[in-house]
Amino acid sequence: MDVVTLLGFAAAIIIGVSLGLIGGGGSILTVPVLVYILEVDPVLATAYSLFVVGSTSLVGAGTFMKKGLVNYKTAIVFAIPSFLAVFLTRKFLVPWLPDPLFTIAETAITKNVGIMVFFALIMLAASISMISGKKCKNCDENETIKFNYPMIALEGSLVGVITGIVGAGGGFLIIPALVLLARLPMKMAVGTSLLIIAAKSLIGFLGDVSTQTIDWKMLLIFTALSIVGIFIGSALSKKINEKFLKTGFGWFVLVMGIYIIGKELFAL
Repeated sequence: MDVVTLLGFAAAIIIGVSLGLIGGGGSILTVPVLVYILEVDPVLATAYSLFVVGSTSLVGAGTFMKKGLVNYKTAIVFAIPSFLAVFLTRKFLVPWLPDPLFTIAETAITKNVGIMVFFALIMLAASISMISGKKCKNCDENETIKFNYPMIALEGSLVGVITGIVGAGGGFLIIPALVLLARLPMKMAVGTSLLIIAAKSLIGFLGDVSTQTIDWKMLLIFTALSIVGIFIGSALSKKINEKFLKTGFGWFVLVMGIYIIGKELFAL
């Protein structure tokens, strides 16, 4: 096993640590690590990311389920359209996308470049969300949950398509939707989000099994190390200020997103 591969696997632990510390950001790190360190094709990397993020989120969701911090009714309302969207996106939309996507001034924009730039834009949106640190001011732990079914379903579909294209779990989009539309308390929104991410990502991965050649050995090792990282991150989270972590991680993601856009566009 060469140094680069060891570096990639070490990064897998860091990915798990980030999930354990702030409850998100796994896919934001997973795809760049797979593409730039382990040199996995971007389309295949998004498939691997679905499996890694889905598996690690499932472990995280288990902790919240034991504490009763998962609202299953909300999860079902949000998840059904999201499941359909992510599966159909991975099964039909991603393979259907032309390569190159389009041409600008005789410069061909390939599918791989397009996916990485789109992913970087999602990273920028996530970073702004984490840096701003906005919270729901009207959330009440004992308030009766009221569902805005059309909006929750629409948000679920949108997150599903994004997940399918870039392999991102979408926690930074799911949690605000659950807090603002379903009016879930923050902790319950996080637990419910992890369950949705886990199921959605793993179902989306099924759409790739028949269309991609999966290196199961590498994928399972990477995932196992990420899960180890979750437990490390969870232990550290009790000793580090959560707001500081989210803000710092947000700035890191912002820089990474700008770097990826610059790298892909200047390479053209």
